[in-house]
Formats: sequence, structure tokens, C-alpha cells
Amino acid sequence: MNPRLPETRVSTVRPWASVLGISAALLLGIAGHSTAAEEKITKSHGYSYFGNLDYPADYEHLGYVNPDAPKGGELSLAASGTFDSLNPYSRKGRPGALTTLQYDRLIDSTDDSVGQYYGVIAESLEYDEGRNYVIFHLRPEATFWDGTPVTAEDVVYSHRLFIEQGLPSYAQAVGRMVTGAEALDDHTVKFTFNPDVTRRSLIETVGATPVFSKAWFEADESRRLDEPRLEVAVGSGPYKLDSYDINRRIVYKRRDDYWGKDLPINRGRHNYDTIRLEYFADQTAAFEGFKAGEYTMRIESDPKLWASSYDFPKLTEGFVVRDEILDGSPPTPSGFVFNLAKPQFADKNVRKALALAFNFEWANESLMFGLNAPRSSFVQGTPLQAEGLPDGAELEFLETLGDVVPAEFLAEPALVVHESNPARLNDRRNLRKASKLLDEAGWPVGQGNLRRNAQGQTLRVEIPYPSNLPTSTATMIETFVQNLQSIGVDAKAEKVDPAQYTLRSRERDYDMVYSTRYGSFLSTGGGLSQMYGSDEAEFSLFNPAGLASPLVDAIIEASFETDNQADQDTALMALDRALRYEFFVIPVGYIADYWTAYYDMYEYPENLPPYALGYLDLWWVNPEKEAELKAEGALR
Repeated sequence: MNPRLPETRVSTVRPWASVLGISAALLLGIAGHSTAAEEKITKSHGYSYFGNLDYPADYEHLGYVNPDAPKGGELSLAASGTFDSLNPYSRKGRPGALTTLQYDRLIDSTDDSVGQYYGVIAESLEYDEGRNYVIFHLRPEATFWDGTPVTAEDVVYSHRLFIEQGLPSYAQAVGRMVTGAEALDDHTVKFTFNPDVTRRSLIETVGATPVFSKAWFEADESRRLDEPRLEVAVGSGPYKLDSYDINRRIVYKRRDDYWGKDLPINRGRHNYDTIRLEYFADQTAAFEGFKAGEYTMRIESDPKLWASSYDFPKLTEGFVVRDEILDGSPPTPSGFVFNLAKPQFADKNVRKALALAFNFEWANESLMFGLNAPRSSFVQGTPLQAEGLPDGAELEFLETLGDVVPAEFLAEPALVVHESNPARLNDRRNLRKASKLLDEAGWPVGQGNLRRNAQGQTLRVEIPYPSNLPTSTATMIETFVQNLQSIGVDAKAEKVDPAQYTLRSRERDYDMVYSTRYGSFLSTGGGLSQMYGSDEAEFSLFNPAGLASPLVDAIIEASFETDNQADQDTALMALDRALRYEFFVIPVGYIADYWTAYYDMYEYPENLPPYALGYLDLWWVNPEKEAELKAEGALR
């Protein structure tokens, strides 16, 4: 589950992170157990569903940090578009980037594992064997930045705030799973869970909800979680808003009095004195700003820029470093997403026909400089990726699901995206196949050389996209539309301002959209239902297609019931196969590395974690290098 809205792409989000491999050798001695006649109670400093925790109770710091990293300096980044709110959880408006830095949680995940959580505000937790409840014991020293203590009442209030005023998809899911939230005393909070829901994602969901000050919200009845505002809710996190200039700049300042700075989970992290976001109208302006030194670190997403534009004087003179760092996360299953509520997309063969008009190979060679790899799977490049026909444990698993599994699903190999001719945009062979499929589906070419159904309606495909997209991505969308038009589709690409795009995305006002909102997965949990489940298909921001598949639902539900890693992995492989079978996304390629460029004053640990770049909280500024850059005039 993820209660927050997606922010401007300057942070690393791992929507798939929940449970990965078991480290059995480390299990002993991690959690204390007390046995009663009725039940076994687990008490621990952290949580994972299978009970594996890589860090013992007396761990000093995370294994991938530099615990002696110097504090100081500034990280400055670019953000594109506009913002009109400093409330990241509102259902309306466009929030400023990184506003969530200001809020702590009871527990938080690490970047070197999947599904392991360790205490932040909570120093320990306990739960029964059936996971019917969890009790969090709060650290007495935890305080908000106004000096007031973080109490169990604040935790309960924050939970209820998300239920009553949060995103509908989150509120419905969590409201269904949690039957009670109560403060047992000032520093003890108990959540009770619905016995009729899966035991997956219960404890980590309530534990990872941001904690707000109840007193701050209650002091003014106009303060709501679901409304945009420029007043920041009081938090307890390591950074606090310092200043802002609408649509131009946001500055966060590290709190010298941050209560949690010496916690084991925080040592070696949060190293910058300030984090500054500079807003630019588009990617071109942002890149020019980086070259001029208006901000100092760039996470590049445009292959064209990466391949052809990083030859400016400050880089060739050594003031700027160009770095490629391996990304160990499964790639985001981005692509062209069909709005399945549109009647023209009800026939899967129509969707497959339209997909044939997308020429990935041409786009990769002509627009991406050959830097993208093709992607078919939702867990590309991982052991969970489905291959060929289902067999072995996967076939046995699918057969247990009964009639919900179509016979053709078992008889067909896992869907792999088509190949196209990279030498020309309009691959005639694929376009002929597409035309034939559309003819057979009842969409022949008619009046005005447009494909029409029996009622005379055109086969409409309107794709809005924000004006701040990288140029290569925008061109990919436009050329895809050109190919659709060439086979008689009433297709249109519409560039809109970011605020309008945000509104249209929330209201699903599109036929098709290029989206990165779906997440890959290495474990099961409630987040799968939020992205791919039928119950939330009509309103979940994280399910932009509105996918509602009984097959997918059955696999997700069955994955919840697995009680060991091997069975869980088998279920998730079947889920990958089913999502590809439903064909609601036309996959695009992915980049295997983080592309980073930064002024040569930043340093990072030798052993960066596999699942995050960590530039927001693991890197630091070398003060001597910073002074040299300033002396040379390379920094403003």
C-alpha cells in the first residue's frame, strides 16, 4: 500500500518492495517469543512476513551507509512543471516535490532487502501468531518539530485521517483491513485487523503510514488532508520546509534538533544541510539550468540528452561528473496504457492490433540512441519472469484455481512483445497484421479513410501527455500516433500543461496514456490489489487502465495464502503471466542503470544498496571539493 501521491521524479520509489529472500541463518536471536496456552506472541525490533530480519536488535547502522559521512552542504535538484500545494496527500492540486521528507513513520523499509521493516518512531512491536493485531511501542524521545511529543493518539489520528480523507483506493483498502486503532497509553498503540482479510500487508501498512500532529490539525478545522494548501502540517521528520516560491523553488532544511538522527536506521543518512528544488518549465530549460550551475545534481531520464549532450565545458573540464550506477530494481512496467472503460478497447484483439503500430526498435535506435532494452514482463530480468508455457510448480498452482483460468491461458506461451523493423518507423509487415486484426474485429476503414464500427463511430485513440516530458518520450508518443493514423485509426496526441495532465490522469480523462504508475513486484501484499485488483479498478490512481480481471484477482488472492518463499514466487510468476495475457499495457523499453550527473563535490558509499540510488539520504557533500568548485567559479 502507498498512501502518498506520486511526486515529481526526484525520488526513488519501490512499489514492489515487500518480501524477498529468507536469510534463515540470521533468524535466531532476532525476535523474542513468549508462549502462552492460547497463542504465541512475537516481540521484535522489526518486522517481515516470513520472520527474517537481516539486522539484529543491536545493529549500529545499515550496512550500505557511511556512518561517518560528513554533515553539511546542499543538494539541489530540478523539478519540472508547477506546484500549487505543499500537501502531498491531497486529492486535488499539484503537490510540491519531496514534501514527504518531513514526516516520520512507525517503521520503515531498507534498500538492501524486500519486505523487511525496522523501527523509526516505534522502538519495538509485538503481534500474535495469527496476526490479528499488532502493538507498537513508541520511542518516548520522538518529537514533532514544534517540540511536542509524538504520541499514540497522534498515530491513531493519522490513521483515521487517511481513512476519512485520504486517497479513495488507500482508504477503502485499509478501512477494510483494519477494524480498530486505539492508544493504550501515551506510547503504545494497537491496531486490530479484520479476520476475513489476508494476513499480508497488515502490519507494514499501518506501520508505514506517516504520522501527523493531531493538535495541529485540530487547531483549525479548515486543515484537511484532502485539500491543497501552502501551510505545511507539523511533522517529525529529518527535514522541514524552509522557504518556497510558487512554481520556482522549494527549500528544505535539515533539523539540527531532529530527535531521530542517532537511531541505527538513520546513522549515516540525511547528510545535507539543505535540499533545494528548482522548478523549470520543461526538460530543455532544466538541462540548461544544470549546465549553468543553477542546481547541482541531475538524474537523467532522456536517452538523447545522455547520449549526445553531456559534452559541455564544465564536464570536459572536470567540474561535473557523469556517472552510470547499476539499478538492481526490476524495471517499472511503463508503457502505453489502455483505458479499459472505453468501449473501443473491450476486444483484446483491438488492443493487440494497436500495439503492432508501436515500433519499439525504431524508437530505440532513432530516439533513444539504442540505450533502452525491450521489456515484455512486469518483473523483467528477475527469477519471477514467466517464460514459455506454464509447467511444473507454476502449472500445478494454476490448476488449483479452477475454471477462472482460461484453457487458452494454459496452452499459450507467456506473451512476448512483437519485433519491428528498426530501419523504418512504419513497419509494413506489422501494420498489415494490425489492419487485418482490426478488420476482423469489426473496425474496417470507412468514410474519411477512418476505421469505423457498425454504428459509424471512429476508432478513437486520444493520448494526452504533459509538456514537461523528455523530448525523446514526447516524440515516441507522437510517432506512435502517426503509425496509428496510417492504418485509419482516429488517433491524436495532445500536449497539455502538467497541472491539466494531473487532473486528467486522476479523472481518467483519456483513451490511452503513457504511464509509469504500475509497479513491478518481488513479493505479494495489498499493493498488488491496489494496482491490479478489481475492487479498486474504478478509482485507484495506481491502476490507470482500470484493470478488472477475475484471473488476476484469483492469482493475487492465492498469493496471499502462500506460507513460504518458493510458493510465493510461483504465484508471482503466474501473476506476471496473467498480466501479460490481459494485455492492458503496450510495453516500452527500460534503462538498466541510473544515469547521474553532478558537480564534483558529492560522494556516496562504496556499497550502495541494490534497490535505491540513495542520492537523497545516503550521499554527502565533500566540503573541500565544494570549496574548490567555488574557488574555480564553477558553482554560483
